Formats: sequence, C-alpha cells, structure tokens
Amino acid sequence: MNIDRAMLAFAGTLILISVLLTHFVSPWWLLLTTFVGLNLLQSAFTGFCPAAIVMGKLGLKPGCAFGQATR
Repeated sequence: MNIDRAMLAFAGTLILISVLLTHFVSPWWLLLTTFVGLNLLQSAFTGFCPAAIVMGKLGLKPGCAFGQATR
C-alpha cells in the first residue's frame, strides 16, 4: 500500500467513526468530520499533509499525490 491509498483509507475511516460518534454520542463529533474535510481540501491545493509525512516515516511507499511530502 502506498501513502496515497493509506491516506484515503485513513480519512474515510475517521469520517465514518466521526459519523457513528455523532449519532451515538454527541453532535460535537461533527467537528472531527469538518477537520478531516478541511485537511483533505487544503492538502489537495498545497500538497502538505502531516499524516502523509508520518506514514512516510513509518515506511509506506510514496505515491503520486504525496510522494514529495515524505522527502
């Protein structure tokens, strides 16, 4: 798995967890969904994503979108 696919899986997982927590715990968990969405949007324009840097340091192979983020 490369960083690009791992980032998609990580973001999707966080969003689904946030939706479940919103439904069962508190509507304030929508803030997590908002944070993930805003981070995805800014990384699309800037190419900077802290989670991609961490995943690169953990040994995942660079992908097309986040190949530069790990260097």
